[in-house]
Formats: sequence, structure tokens, C-alpha cells
Amino acid sequence: MSATPRPGDPAITPALVAEHGLTSEEFGILERMLGRTPTLTELGIVSALWSEHCSYKHSRPVLRTLPTEAPYVLQGPGENAGVIAIGDGLAIAFKIESHNHPSAVEPYQGAATGVGGILRDVFTMGARPIALLDSLRFGSPDSARVRYLFAGVVRGIGDYGNCVGIPTVGGEVVFDPAYEHNPLVNAMCVGVMREEELITATASGIGNPIIAVGARTGRDGIHGASFASEDLTEASEAKRPRVQVGDPFTEKLLLEASLELINSGHIVAIQDMGAAGLTSSSAEMAARGDVGVTIDTTKVPVRETGMTPYEILLSESQERMLVVAKKGHEREVEAILAKWDLVAAVIGEVIAEPVYRVTEGDHVVAEFPGIRLVTDCPVYHPEAKESDAAVARRARDVHAIAPRPEEADPAWTLQQLLATPTIASKAWVYRQYDSTVRTNTVFGPGGDAAVLRLRGTTKGIAVCTDGNGRYVYLDPRVGGRIAVTEAARNVACTGARPMAITNCLNFGNPKKPDTFFMFREAVLGMGDACRALGTPVTGGNVSLYNESPAGAVYPTPIIGMVGVLDHIDHATGNRFTTPGDAIVLLGAPTDELGGSEYLLTVHGEVCGPPPACDPAAERTLIDALLAAIRAGVIRAAHDVSDGGLAVALAESAISDRAHPVGVDVSLTEWSALPSRALLFGEGQGRVIVATASPEAVLRIAAEHGVPAQRIGSVTLPSARFRIRTADQLLECDLDALMRAYHDAIPALMRSPAAAGPTS
Repeated sequence: MSATPRPGDPAITPALVAEHGLTSEEFGILERMLGRTPTLTELGIVSALWSEHCSYKHSRPVLRTLPTEAPYVLQGPGENAGVIAIGDGLAIAFKIESHNHPSAVEPYQGAATGVGGILRDVFTMGARPIALLDSLRFGSPDSARVRYLFAGVVRGIGDYGNCVGIPTVGGEVVFDPAYEHNPLVNAMCVGVMREEELITATASGIGNPIIAVGARTGRDGIHGASFASEDLTEASEAKRPRVQVGDPFTEKLLLEASLELINSGHIVAIQDMGAAGLTSSSAEMAARGDVGVTIDTTKVPVRETGMTPYEILLSESQERMLVVAKKGHEREVEAILAKWDLVAAVIGEVIAEPVYRVTEGDHVVAEFPGIRLVTDCPVYHPEAKESDAAVARRARDVHAIAPRPEEADPAWTLQQLLATPTIASKAWVYRQYDSTVRTNTVFGPGGDAAVLRLRGTTKGIAVCTDGNGRYVYLDPRVGGRIAVTEAARNVACTGARPMAITNCLNFGNPKKPDTFFMFREAVLGMGDACRALGTPVTGGNVSLYNESPAGAVYPTPIIGMVGVLDHIDHATGNRFTTPGDAIVLLGAPTDELGGSEYLLTVHGEVCGPPPACDPAAERTLIDALLAAIRAGVIRAAHDVSDGGLAVALAESAISDRAHPVGVDVSLTEWSALPSRALLFGEGQGRVIVATASPEAVLRIAAEHGVPAQRIGSVTLPSARFRIRTADQLLECDLDALMRAYHDAIPALMRSPAAAGPTS
């Protein structure tokens, strides 16, 4: 057999090839693969599968440098989600992905369908989702357009998760002019299962039927994968139809039906129809199983009349699965799906012939040498070269930047930082989410990491998302390390041992040498940290072409970290609660100010070297912290990151507005360091803890070789917030700090927001 064009298909011209995002060289590869001119349907298939979003054609060689193995890794990269064993026969499935471009043109549906997609990635592994997290980045909230995007994304995330009944337990929100025209919307899902429930998306069994499950296919989302592999331009608004429309109520039914199917023993594989829809799910399942498949598009349930094979194959309509069932078990599969009021239709089968074949009835509209369709896509090795401008930014002497007159009172500086939207309380965001549904949440949003109990056991897990684009922008290797180590510190502060990561790599155009340099170096830095911490990479997502006419976003790798608590009783919060507790600093202050929130907020500068990062020292710090928590001598722990030590102390004192406490701290021990670096520098490898047993904490730190110093005490809420340095006194009443921290984002969001996409 050989594919032939459908009546009415346009001629394959260079213009049409370019419209599909293929270069002339790539089209030549395709012609040689087929031995003929492709049909329109074949061109569409390859346009999707060879897009950056699906093929990773610029990033694959670099990603191979990451550590991916450990004795407890049950499933690493290459599947819908990673899976790790955590003992007692239990396993955790988790994954993070981006929905950046869709959210830029349709924030509500873009974010909502991002949540739906990441849920499906997890439950198709056989795991029941128990938590959602997000990582969001926007431009300045002074812009009405940004407030429109921000509000729409938050509402989309909240509505979808709330409807499905999965708690959104954590995440982060960053505002920076670098994301003004290209927001980043990354969603993470975590699920739990028994080890024996693990299933993969690997087609097998000659003659086994291929079944489309869930919602009917429509025309929404066509070319979504290709859209995600383009720079954003003014014309991107016209691509709004490429954004999928979600239905969380169908998603809930699909979740329950999928888990029942997996446990029934009637199927051998299942995969979400995500990016590139039916095309990617069927081709990837065939490739993993080293088998061929045939698909008849006339048998695919559709919700619109007159849909062509091209449209059916490339639609990214939501809430759909592709299942490979055991031959002879079709009726049982259909019965399970009917129970959940879902459509099921046999649309093809697994074949021995090594081809990927698509028919429209008896007419073959696409046929490829099977395995080569996925594995033989072009792979590029772009030039990597750091720009002179980047070298100059990093070389700036940040200490030569003179303090503003207002900084004579460091309380002024602290209030400015607490009120900046990146640091300010995100309660406006997470109060729109149900963070406690299913009643597993021990610590929800607002802490260093979320903690969830695993029912029927004494175990718990801690999860977080972390990233800092400014650090990577200034020094990508160091920034990549910090992204991982900060996530690990956040998880460890809850009492959990960091175990593994998933990542979402948000970068600009990889064809630009400076962009690819930053990508490569950031990934290498992440690998450095993962090897030192013993936290392998189990999967993730690469999101490139995050650019607009105004330029690229900051290079922003986001880390989703999972940690395990052997006993939920060890769960530790980040809020100071008990006056009289000692405050101990683990780790040593430095004079580092480069890349800090202080420089950006107070001086409008992004320059200097980011703080140094020693992953081996970070692991030692984590070991000491966990030993102290398990010994029962730490009441609260909070890592020092954005805004430095003063901000960390303030967050621990006032983040619970109903129950604030004062602090009285002395940093005079470090008189040789500039006060603003002591207070607001973001030197890494530091954690503040509250304890009733400071001697025990100091002893455990010394046993691990970790610098530690008692720096003060938690005081009554009637007291003030006080930090002394050798030459300054930062003193402020708690009400002023709480107004700055808690009221900043609500005040911004009361401002008029843009009404829609063209405002």
C-alpha cells in the first residue's frame, strides 16, 4: 500500500511546507523517508511530530547529560510521567509541563487545559492524582494586560482543579518585566499508586485493538504543538483557535474510568492524546513497542461534521485517551467506559508490519515506515556562545551601586521588598484553589513546600516548584544548580528527604547561540546539583521559543521536587509560633548581592554574579537539618532565598496574619560584611530554624560540619520586629510589615484589569 492524496487536497508547495513549520532540509528528509512526495495528511503529521514541542530536536542531546537512574526509579524519562518507589510497595508518579503560549492568548482555557493535560499524564501511569502545583511568571502587574492574564490563569487553574476534585497545594508566582509579553504557565501533578499498578504507554500484542476513549474529537487545538514551537508575535492572537477547550467534569469521569481499566487487566497500554493529539499518542505508543499500527479515521468519534483525517489526527481536543486493549476484551473495556458514561470506539489495531498507517475507510491517506516516524526526526546541535553583553552584566561590581537615601532606614528597604509582588503573600492566588479536598493536605500553599499524608501509612510526601530566571540569565551554570538546590532545601525544611525531580525548561529560540548557550549550561548545572544531591531526573518538558518581538524571557528552568517523610509526625512548618524559641541560622552569611530581589526592587538593576552554589555543601546542610528535625528539636524551618535573611525572618514571623510573632535578632557577629548584604543578600545554603533546644541544634550541625549560629529569639506579638547589624538597626512594628506583605497583591488586583485579549 501507499498513501495518496485525498480529493481536494492542495498541492504540496514550498509555501505550504513553510506554513507547516518545516525547513526545506527537513522536507527533503521526509521525501527521502517516504520515497515520494508526502500527502497533506502526512505533511500535517510530520509538522506536529517534528515540532520542537514533540521532538525535542534541539534539546535531546543536552538532556541526555542529566542523571536519570536510581534504585528507586521505576520509570524515568520517555513516558507520560516519572515514577519512584517510596517503600512499603508504594510509588509516586509526577510530572511538570508548560502551557505558555496557549495561556498568552487565552489565559483561562490555556491554564485550565494545562492542568487537565498534566492530570492525564499522571493517571495514565496507573496513579491516582493527589496534588497539583503550579509555577507562574508574568510581567509587571502595573500593566492592565498583565493583570488580565494573571487573573485568567489563576481562575483557569482553580476552576479546573476544583471541579476535578484534586487539591492545588503549592507553587510559585513571579512578576518581572522579562515575562511581559510571554507569560510562563507550568503545571505539576503528583499521584500515588501501588508499585504493581504501574502501566506504560507501550503498544504490544499483534492484533490488539486500539480504542479511542473519552470526549469526541473536534476542531479545537489543531496545530497546538506547532503553535507551542513558535515565537509569540502580534499575529499570535489570531491563533486563538489552536487553544484547546477543557471540560473538567469529563476529566473526572475519564480519571476514574482509566484507573478502573488499568486495574481490570483488560488493557496493555494507555496514553493521553495531548500535544499533536491522536498522531503523537498512536505513533509514540507504536515506537515504544517496536510495532506497527493502523488507524481508520472514519471510526474516530467526532463532534463536528465533515472533519478530514488531517483534522482528526491533529486535533488536541481535551479529555481523550488512546488505549491498547487485549484482543477479545473489547466488550469488557466498553462496559467499563459505559459505566462512566464515556464514548469508546475501536479505531485501529496493532500490526506486525513496521508501518504507521492511517486510512479514511479504504483510502490510505498516510503511511510511514513505522518506527522511523518518531525516532528518525532531525536532531540539531546548535552553536552555543555566551554573548558579550552577558559577560558584562555578570562582571558588574554590585557593591559599587550606591544605596539610596531611603536605605538609611533598613526598615524602609524591608517593607519595599515585602510589598514587591514576587515576595508578597500569594494568598490572593491560593485562596481561589481548594487546597484541602481529599483531606490529605498537612501543609498547603504558603510554605516552603506542601506536605501530604499517604493514607493507610505513616508516610508523607513533600512537593514544591522552584526556579529563578534572573540567576540563570546572569550565570546559567550556577543558576541551574541553584534551581535544584533551592527546591531541595524547601522540601527538606518540611522534614522530607529530597528524592527526585521533574523539570520544565522554559527558554527562548535555540537557534540563537546565546540562548542555546544558556540552555546547555543551565541543564549541565542542574545535572551537577542532581548528582550531588542524589535526586535523579524522572522526566519533564522542554518549552522553547518563549519569545516575542520584545525579546526572549529570562531562561527559566522550573524544578518540581518530590521528597519523602518516613513519618508524617516529622512534618515541619515554616512559621514561628512560640515566643521564647531560639532562632538559629544554619549556614553562613556572605556579601553576595548579585541577581538579588533587592537590586531589582530598590535599584532596578539585574547584574553581578548570582550567589555561589556548592551542591555538596547543600547536601550536607540538608542532612544536618533532617537529622535535627527527626531528633524532634526543630519547631519551624524556612530557607533563605528571595529577599535574603531579613525577608526570611519576616515571612516566618508574619505570614500567618492572624497569629504574628516578633523577632529579636543580632547579626553583629558578622561585622565585616556590609549590612545590606547581611540583611538582603541571597547567599545560598542557609536555613533559619526556631527551636526550644538551640544547644541540640548547634551540636547536630557541628557533627555534620555545617556552620551554625544562634542569632536571636522569637518574641511576643506585642513586640517589634528587630534586627541589629554592626552599623544599623532594622526596627519596625508588625502591623506595618503585615500591611506591606499581605495587602500588596489584593491592592494591585483591585485596579482595573484589561477586559480582554486586545486591551
